[in-house]
This record gives sequence, structure tokens and C-alpha cells, in this order.
Amino acid sequence: MVSTYPTFDTMPIGDRWRAGSAGKTRQDTDPYSGDTLTEIPQADAHDLDEAYATAVARQRDWAVQPPAARAEVMRNAADVMAARKDEITGWLIRETGGTIAKAELEYGLVRSVLWEASSMPHHVEGRIMPSDIPGKESRVYRGPVGVVAVISPWNFPMQLSNRSVAPALAVGNAVVLKPAGDTPVTGGLLLAQIFEEAGLPPGLLSVVVGSGSDIGDAIVTHPAPRVVSFTGSTPVGEGIAAKAGLKHLALELGGNGPLVVLDDADLDLAVRAAVFGSLFHQGQVCMIANRIIVDAAVHDDFVDRFVKQVRELRVGDPSDPDTHLGPIINSSQVESIQDKLQRARDDGADVLVGGDPFGPTGQCLPPHVLTGGNDVATAREEVFGPVITIVRAEDEQDALRLANATEYGLSSAVFSRDVERAVRFARHIDAGMTHVNDSPVNDDANTAFGGEKASGIGRFGGQWAIDEFTTDHWVSVQHTPRQYAI
Repeated sequence: MVSTYPTFDTMPIGDRWRAGSAGKTRQDTDPYSGDTLTEIPQADAHDLDEAYATAVARQRDWAVQPPAARAEVMRNAADVMAARKDEITGWLIRETGGTIAKAELEYGLVRSVLWEASSMPHHVEGRIMPSDIPGKESRVYRGPVGVVAVISPWNFPMQLSNRSVAPALAVGNAVVLKPAGDTPVTGGLLLAQIFEEAGLPPGLLSVVVGSGSDIGDAIVTHPAPRVVSFTGSTPVGEGIAAKAGLKHLALELGGNGPLVVLDDADLDLAVRAAVFGSLFHQGQVCMIANRIIVDAAVHDDFVDRFVKQVRELRVGDPSDPDTHLGPIINSSQVESIQDKLQRARDDGADVLVGGDPFGPTGQCLPPHVLTGGNDVATAREEVFGPVITIVRAEDEQDALRLANATEYGLSSAVFSRDVERAVRFARHIDAGMTHVNDSPVNDDANTAFGGEKASGIGRFGGQWAIDEFTTDHWVSVQHTPRQYAI
């Protein structure tokens, strides 16, 4: 029997676990029950300096380890997770408010990324380039960038931290991670314990839990990190881009994903995928279907089927296996969702399914289904809640116009019985990801994630992750003496 990890009231800063120095403590609470899960003394800029200084000092020794040594740590971490599955999924349910199904999915994604990362040390390859100068050899060595800063959100905290942390470590970098304030354990501290148990040397992964006012700017502007990896809202991402200077940025930002149903779609399939793709984890997913755009020929039939399935969903305690939707992460997010709903009604949207918040903390929000134009508040803005707006399109051309009529370009989906027709449609959507006859919420960990337009820059996953966290060094060798003319 594996004993559980100790109370998460300290953080790994540099070489050791200790309390932060900010002089203030944050309560980590269960969004459903309101129970306090832990209390963490927060980090400040001095703690961040120590984390970065240690990362710089330890990274070079880590980078020269044989690839097999770094791969072994990744495999060991996956094994640790297997041994601690109940503990990990329990934390995901309690801290994020996710259902059992969501916790199981996130757990599986994290393990998949670890296994994928275990192959990366052996895929960092250099190359020989041709040279026009006689006797000259041009070599390109590829190696780690050095130190990587990772800033992760609260919705899929463990996965969205680990998808950068594991590849960055695997290819020889050190990492300083700032998890979201609502999910410090699953977003950072729990992951750090797993890597420590897996054999990662101290100082290579620091976790700084602190307020944005204390360390939010400093983690980006500090001279130590060469790469900043951020997943979160577009406004925060734009702020990071403005402050980061010449650092390389990997940003996955907001979304307003369209799910398009063409006139020849399999409606049973489209409805099932749309319910999952718009309401999974209470709609708190950046890749969620924020809008469902349906051809007029099948619009009314689709709406009837969709509403029927949504009415059958159960909202409540996420630890109950019969629950489909748990609580919203915090009260301010509930207020933001309700504000968008009111503005959508003011814009002329019709609410077909709705309800008021309830539960011990008042953060369980029933799913809302609206019909309206592409310009109502819940269609034009990212909602990040259990709200879906169905928009009528006159035909295929109009559906494409509506799908692209947004500043965002993250994930999307299109449904048609004619796969090649759907692929042609997909290639004209302005998005980093489009899924044919599948949900826009991609649950394949070993693929590229990333967006276009206001949804960010860079890619996460697979070979793209290796490219993000390594850099080329050109070394030329002149084997025969040259004559130089001035």
C-alpha cells in the first residue's frame, strides 16, 4: 500500500520544500463543498529569484545526462501515477470540481504525456548542412534552451502544467512552474511530488505558488527563463507578450470554438458530440464548442434533439458517479457567466434550457442552451461555463462565414456524412485544430495543440514540444586552410 503524500502546505523552491516568504497565506478550497483542502504560505519575488538561480545552476548537469537517464525519470513518473491513481484523481475531483469522468480523463492524459516525453530525449537530433566553401563542414547541434517558465490555468491544471513541464525536463531543461491560485496542488505541488518520487534531481522543478501582484510579472520578466509557456486567457497572454521582451513564447489562449453541423450530418452523432463538446467539465475548457452552427435544413431537428439530451444531464456533487456536471471553479466565474447570459438575453437570444446556481457554495450552474445570432454575447465571447448558443446558418457558405466571424481560432469541428466534403470545409476554418465528425475537445494527448489569431502562438505536443524547448547551435569546422581576402 502506497502512503499518501504529506499535506501540501509547502512548495519546492530551489533545493528544498518550504513555505513561501510573502507573509500571507492562501486557502485552497473545494469548489463544491467549500471545505478547506490546505493552506499555503505564498511565495514572493525573493522565492522566485531562488527558484530561478537554482534552476540555472542545476540545468547544465541535467542536460549532459544520457538521454536514457532523463527518459527513465519520465517512465518512473508514469509508474508513480499508476500506483497513486486514486490519490491523484481524488485531488482532481476535490480541487477542480471536476466529475469522476473528468478526473479519469485528465489522469490518463497526464500519464500519456509522460510516456510520450520518455521518448523525447532520443529525438533531439542535430544535422549536417551543405556548405559551398571547400573543406568546410557545417554542423547544427540541437540542445535545451536552459530554463523554462510555465504558467498554467485552473481548468485542466495537472495536464496543462505537465504537457509543458514533462517535455521541457525530458529534453534537458530546468523548469519554474506557477500554477493557478485556485488549483495549486493539482497544478503544481502534486506534480512536483510525483517527479521527486520518480527520481528527478532537486532544483530542476520549482513550484512557486503566489499572487499575481507578487510574482505574476516577475516570473515573465526575470532574465533566467529563455522560454515562457502559458495557457490561459487572451488578455493575460497579451500582457505576457508585452512584458516578455525577446523571450520565446508558447501561448495557448482563449477560444470561441464553432461546431458546424452541415445539412447531410448524422444528427445523432452530431448531437452526442455537441453535448460532450460544449458541456464537458461544465464548459470550462478552452477547446470547448462555444457555438453550434447548424444548417437551416436540419436546425430545428438538431435543436430538439440537443435540448432533450441536455435536460437529462445531472448537476451536483462531482464525487457522485451519476453526476455529469460539477461546480464552477469560483464565485467570480459564476458571476461572469451570469453576466454574459443576461447580455445575451438583452441581445435577443432565446433561452431554451437554464436555471439558477445552487449547491453548498452556490457554484453549481445548470446547463444553459440558447438560440440566437452569431453576435449575441454568449456567441461572440468566450463563456467558459455550461452555456451553448445554437446559431442558424442559411447554407454551407454561410456556416463557414459564421464559423470564422470571431477573433479566436483555437479548436473547431464539422459534421458531415461526406468526409471529404467535411475536410474541405475544415481546411477553410481559421483555427489551429479542426476535427471531422468528432468533438472539438481533443482527448488525444500525443497531438499538437495550439491556435491562430487571438488564440495564441506556438504548439504543444509531440515533435512540436521538442522544437519549443530546444534550440539550434550552428558550429562550422574548416578542415582545410582558407585564403582570406580583405
